[in-house]
Amino acid sequence: MKTAPQIAMVAGEASSDLLAAYVLDGMQQQRPLIQSFGIGGTQMIQRGFLADWPSQKLAVHGYWDALIHYRELSSIRQQLIQRWSQTPPDLFVGCDAPDFNLGLELALRRAGVPTVHFISPSIWAWRGERIKKIQQAVDLMLCLFPFEPAIYQNAGVKALYVGHPLASSIPLQPNPEQARQQLGLPAGQRVLAIMPGSRQGEMKRLGPVFIETAKQLQVRDRQLVFAVPLSDDALARSFEELLDKCHARHLNWFTVKPTLGAISSHRLIEASDAVLVASGTATLECALYKKPMVIAYRVAAPTYYMMKRMAYLPWIGLPNILLREFAVPEFVQAAATPEALSLACLKALDDEVYRESLKNKWQTLHEQLRRPTASLAADAILNLLDTHGKT
Repeated sequence: MKTAPQIAMVAGEASSDLLAAYVLDGMQQQRPLIQSFGIGGTQMIQRGFLADWPSQKLAVHGYWDALIHYRELSSIRQQLIQRWSQTPPDLFVGCDAPDFNLGLELALRRAGVPTVHFISPSIWAWRGERIKKIQQAVDLMLCLFPFEPAIYQNAGVKALYVGHPLASSIPLQPNPEQARQQLGLPAGQRVLAIMPGSRQGEMKRLGPVFIETAKQLQVRDRQLVFAVPLSDDALARSFEELLDKCHARHLNWFTVKPTLGAISSHRLIEASDAVLVASGTATLECALYKKPMVIAYRVAAPTYYMMKRMAYLPWIGLPNILLREFAVPEFVQAAATPEALSLACLKALDDEVYRESLKNKWQTLHEQLRRPTASLAADAILNLLDTHGKT
């Protein structure tokens, strides 16, 4: 009997790194000697994870970015397949990054390694044909949202709703004043959090338009503070270069450097009055912190047209998808202009009736998603491990 289960894991970007870290917490509480390794970020590494590659290696945005980096990503995946086929881990957990992880899971499952995929791909929103590959690649799908398990169970895939770990880690009642003090934000001024994303591609596409939006807003409100979380040094350098390019250094910028990792963005959202945010996990974080937000989304044109053809839903932002309504505005591709974004941000900052209505919606959503995710996920993973006689 092994006393130290060997768990291979791959987490695809900053948000996935944080979610995978919660799962590691749950597993380590039950099996303190567990050993984990693969691809991960700072949050996983803090839990003793051995990262052969950083999560940012997989942080591509859309089909076009994936094509640009295809050779490198394919090489990394092939190296992992070869390594873990020769020396199999006891179990594999793929956290998000479905285009990378499903192929890896398929190869490992064929080699006899039990596979878990944490964070269901959005097959209910687009690319529903992926269910066929999931049937072949995944022993257990762990779902963040309550409507997802039925989709997989109908297709013969074992699935479990574990809730969203952010709903448990983020307090039901946020404390903006305390968060401002922790970050050192100025007192008595309104704060707009500006979050163009944690990937270089997102910063390139949305950074300039977000900065131009801030320039327009600063004209209307000279005291407004623009707070920006920067998840790593490379992203911080890119943002600094954009400030120079856009002639925007004179604005009231407050940047949070990567010393706190993903946690810094949480404190910043909590401290803000409203958020201008790229579509992604950060939109759900904003909802859980009960913040009004304006969502923007830009990808390479070929990616957008491909996604548009395959989409099933009219929404792109997670909070809107979960509520099944345009609770907050979304601006996609060419519609994401500084003029449109600045007007929407002013509504999010100034309209108290609208702000209170959103707060009530976010409270209900938060309570629905709040589950003991770490323990539920750990129980399911370790049960699969035991079932396959890997401990």
